Amino acid sequence: MVNCESDELGNKERDVEMRKIKGNQTAVLLFWIAFCGTVLFFTLAFSQDTKSEEYIIGPKDLLEINVFGLDDLDTTTRVSEDGLITVSLLGEVHVGGLTKSGLEKKLTQLFGERFLKNPQVTVFIKEYRSQKVSLLGAVNEPGDYELLGRQTLLQIISQAGGMTEDAGKGIIVIRKNGDGTNRSLEIPIDDLVEKGDVELNIVLKPGDIINIPIDKVVRVYVFGQVQNPGALEVKKSNIPTLLRAIAQAGGFAERASRGNVNVKRINDEGKEIQMTVNAKAIIKGKKKDIQLLENDVVYVPESIF
Repeated sequence: MVNCESDELGNKERDVEMRKIKGNQTAVLLFWIAFCGTVLFFTLAFSQDTKSEEYIIGPKDLLEINVFGLDDLDTTTRVSEDGLITVSLLGEVHVGGLTKSGLEKKLTQLFGERFLKNPQVTVFIKEYRSQKVSLLGAVNEPGDYELLGRQTLLQIISQAGGMTEDAGKGIIVIRKNGDGTNRSLEIPIDDLVEKGDVELNIVLKPGDIINIPIDKVVRVYVFGQVQNPGALEVKKSNIPTLLRAIAQAGGFAERASRGNVNVKRINDEGKEIQMTVNAKAIIKGKKKDIQLLENDVVYVPESIF
């Protein structure tokens, strides 16, 4: 009887100890979750604040201005096309071209010179409207993107979810010059992405228009003495040459006349032109292969011998 009671008390003590251990483990786990969440929050906040510090204020940006201890002077105002804002007591103030910290220094100086002793002014950029680039074409999320600080071409493409599978071979960046004219920069995707040419990963400027043309599917047609006659669907940037098109159609049939291959093409004026090509000479390296164009029709005749 005594032994049973002793065992029962021992079990209860072990249960209490186990509950304490589990409770401690849960408390530690909750602490680390809260700690990691706090670190992540402040990391993101710091990153966003750093970007806003570098941001150049311009037309249509919405600013919130706070003067510590003087709520009546707090102002929310939008930057005009001329780069001006209206501030309580100060009236119109030119802010275009300033950063967040630069504007805080300017307003602190203006308030201190005229009205207040040791003012503390903070500026919060509520809406970034002036420093934008436009991203068009073969990206997952085309649209306008804010330039928060120094951002490169690949960073903006990454923000847009990356390029789609039907992206072409090049990126076109249209940029406005100082005299109001536009110029175009063409950047090969293979050199930028696959070869990692850092010089092509340009720093973007406000107003840049980035277009990644879609590489549409086009057709060329191969008929006659080939193994698989019919239409070939290819990307416009990768239309095959004559011999490659014939190879994609399964190659020449046994009775093909390789010396008299016919190519039909519609020219820019809408007229049909015909070419007779000696594919045998191309195979032997005596002539250059012919680059086909969209909607070309290749006909391989039957040999009479």
